[in-house]
Amino acid sequence: MEMKLTLGPLLYYWSREDTLAFYAEAVDWPVDVVYLGETVCSRRHLLRLPDWLEVAARLRDAGKTVVLSTQTLIESESDLKALRKIVSTTEFAVEANEFGAVRLCAEAGVPFVAGPALNVYSPDTLALLGEAGAMRWLPPVEMPHAMLQAMTVPQGMATELFAYGRLPLAFSARCFTARHYNLQKDDCQFRCIEHPDGLDLKTREGEAFLTLNGIQTQSARIYTLAHRMAEAHDLGVTHLRLSPQARHMGRVVAVFDALRQETLAPMAAATQLQKWIPGEPCDGYWLGRPGLDYAPGESLI
Repeated sequence: MEMKLTLGPLLYYWSREDTLAFYAEAVDWPVDVVYLGETVCSRRHLLRLPDWLEVAARLRDAGKTVVLSTQTLIESESDLKALRKIVSTTEFAVEANEFGAVRLCAEAGVPFVAGPALNVYSPDTLALLGEAGAMRWLPPVEMPHAMLQAMTVPQGMATELFAYGRLPLAFSARCFTARHYNLQKDDCQFRCIEHPDGLDLKTREGEAFLTLNGIQTQSARIYTLAHRMAEAHDLGVTHLRLSPQARHMGRVVAVFDALRQETLAPMAAATQLQKWIPGEPCDGYWLGRPGLDYAPGESLI
């Protein structure tokens, strides 16, 4: 079975115009599933739920499956209210990014995708999510090939793998971008909008280390499993998630689409992606090694 390509939720804060233009282009991309919504920071509100639903309707009309993503860190009653509104929108499935969303989806009988921030490492936890109504799950981004191979996935549950983009590593109640500008979180002036692919954090030696994205910490390197699609397929992975970036996203999608159609060789794909990625590549976590490692020539099958 040909693997499906998914466009993950937008992790950055872009202008309203840029966000709408991005999804207008995505209508014509060969992705099967599109995730929509704010998952990082509730202060980012240039698009609200009615706006996301309009975008969702256009994508659905273009033949895409749409999933509404929930916020990863719920901090207030207003965040909880927004979560309830998403779950009550019965037109689309939901991506649950914390266990409060799992509970609400289970109670409402809404099918959901178990997001990577749920940190599922145990087959028992995965079985519990299946009983709650999860139709698909994403392993934590640092889960290696060997651990995923050992996971028992409930019958009927699909597996989606984070396959491209800066790795979302951690969330905090503190806003690191605001701190960078010596601003309080409640008066951040929305400075993250100035960094459409995040704010680079370097070591004292000037090497790229992490990327700051508001309350989210990401990898500086770009995680890519384009050259490892066969390995993922052998493990029963059904969907590959591509995380949005500010430029050349359509070209990135085209590379993965060519791979799944077997019109592009894995190593040729790795070479092509070097033109379009906004940083150095890595695949270390998949190999069970430090995340910043990159060994495209090392095969696991």
